[in-house]
Amino acid sequence: MKDVTAFILNNLQIVIAVVLFFVGWYFGRANEHKHLAKLDEDEKLLAHIIISNERFYMPITQTDGQLVMGSVSVAQDRFKLVFADFLSLFGRNLTVYENLLERARREAVVRMKRLAQSHGYNQIYGIRIETSSIDAGGVEVLAYGTAVMSETNPKVSPRLP
Repeated sequence: MKDVTAFILNNLQIVIAVVLFFVGWYFGRANEHKHLAKLDEDEKLLAHIIISNERFYMPITQTDGQLVMGSVSVAQDRFKLVFADFLSLFGRNLTVYENLLERARREAVVRMKRLAQSHGYNQIYGIRIETSSIDAGGVEVLAYGTAVMSETNPKVSPRLP
């Protein structure tokens, strides 16, 4: 027991760094799961809005089109940054960045759909998604498209509370 205590006291900075590393991993993972659950819920609520990436598609509309956008900036937690550096040493796929990009794109599309719903539209076409990196561990995603009230979409957007 004295050996363990002596080891901890002699290497206190390393022990604190390891503890903080795992605390960061735990809270980063919890926040990511919470965000993904909220995205699932929002995507179900906004599923009635049809989206399409066809640029020249001309739906039969009841209204003029309006540009709608959704943007988001998402940062990567420190644990995953260190893990990505470790994976890159061995030439592995950086799956931690793939998950970050997927989360950011989904959030940007949900925000765009929310804006379309607030204006009473039920279809968005000509969607484009722009992605750029921020600093050394985050991404910014902008999703935009033309929102219309389409007659071909039988699903009518519910009234906002």
